[in-house]
Amino acid sequence: MKLLILLVVVLGLVAAVQLSKVYQLSISLRGKREEDISEADNRLNGGAFLAFMAVFYASFIYLLVYYGSYGTPPATEHGVAVDQLMNFNMAIIFTVFFIVNTLLFWFAAKYYYRADRKARFFAHDNRLELVWTVVPSIVLAVIIAFGLRTWNQMTGDAADDALRVELYSKQFDWTARYPGNDGEFGLANYNLITPMNALGIVTADGIAEALEEIEGKIAKVEQEISYEKGHLLAEREALVAKLAGDDHGHGGHGHDDHGDHGNDDHADHDGHDHDGHGHDDHADHGHDDGALKAVLEARIHEIDEMLASDKVTILTDAAYEAKEDKLYRLQRHRQRIQEIREFDFDGNLSAWEAGMDDRIVKGEFHLPVGQEVEFVFRSRDVIHSAYMPAFRAQMNTVPGVPTRFKMTPTITTDSMRTVLNDPEFDYVLLCNKVCGAAHFNMQMKVIVETEEQYAAWLAEQDEFLVKEGSDEPEMEQAVTTEESTNVTASL
Repeated sequence: MKLLILLVVVLGLVAAVQLSKVYQLSISLRGKREEDISEADNRLNGGAFLAFMAVFYASFIYLLVYYGSYGTPPATEHGVAVDQLMNFNMAIIFTVFFIVNTLLFWFAAKYYYRADRKARFFAHDNRLELVWTVVPSIVLAVIIAFGLRTWNQMTGDAADDALRVELYSKQFDWTARYPGNDGEFGLANYNLITPMNALGIVTADGIAEALEEIEGKIAKVEQEISYEKGHLLAEREALVAKLAGDDHGHGGHGHDDHGDHGNDDHADHDGHDHDGHGHDDHADHGHDDGALKAVLEARIHEIDEMLASDKVTILTDAAYEAKEDKLYRLQRHRQRIQEIREFDFDGNLSAWEAGMDDRIVKGEFHLPVGQEVEFVFRSRDVIHSAYMPAFRAQMNTVPGVPTRFKMTPTITTDSMRTVLNDPEFDYVLLCNKVCGAAHFNMQMKVIVETEEQYAAWLAEQDEFLVKEGSDEPEMEQAVTTEESTNVTASL
């Protein structure tokens, strides 16, 4: 079949080439130049424009009717308003589309070139300028006002009893988080992100573990820097030179002091015992020099042992500077972790405890039908875009800047499957930003169900931290009040 199609295409191209040759031959036989266009040719082209316009409009209307609009009816309350806004915009676009293209094709057909007619030239017309400036301005103002009203409905303050769900994005994955019985999300800090705490939820244990981990990294880099062979050799050479210089200076200085004190004793006529005083100064100075010498010799001995160990590293100047920079960044990271402080939510709920009963889910998340939902969007790495097409909802997720969106689902997943006659249909959360190589696979299933079904599903989800003494399966042991106090004091 493919070979037959290829043959048809090739034969079509050959036929087109031959027809062009026949046309060129007919022109030469009539004694006309190719650039000479007759009035009959212009009239034919004008009629062809009208015929093309008819075919163009017919195909456009056919595709619009055949493929429909958005695929699914809106499954949220605000989705109806979004579709109304879209239909309003499309009505304006279609109107302008048909008017402009009709004028384009009609003028091309009506005013084709005739030798006995000359086109009129308008250098400027204030009335025309006014028309195509004021009319679009009014239309755009109406669109903006309509759009802002719809946008404010979707992004305004949520009701006090609204369900709150956090959607956390990272390359190339979504995570959903639900608050526990306290109704508050636990604090989250990216410095506390670990394989077991992907959202960086703040807990006393988490801070302690993060500090322990960062201290280990700092110690490793400090060791690599302190055992660098070139710097150790340079330090040893400087210490040996200082030690040799101090020994030489001490010998000369001690001799001078002894002589000076002797001269003072012989020259003294007031009866005071300056000899004893001079002897004490000499002894103290000698003691200080001896202590310094011992420190220098101890450091030289320490360097010799370090050079003889298997921990010695050899680094270029650039690599050494890179290690120092890494050490600085690790120390700054440690400082940021130490700066995390406890505070209380309204009602004396500790921020350290608020996240203990949060529920974190992967793969799919559930929503109750008919209840308002406030989404909180966060991102770990780059800008993503949370897009739920059936809900007519989309919001960028920006690193470091939580964004929000509210909606009320109106059609359960089962009901939408019945409406679409598609038993495999599922609502889906997609990333609508090209965020990297696996962007195409960044999606999460959304299940809309009754309030009872949702409550039963939520009860099955594990809490982030299970309190001590609980019969529930433990994901991680909670810290006691005393341990939390100790960690707070250590910060």
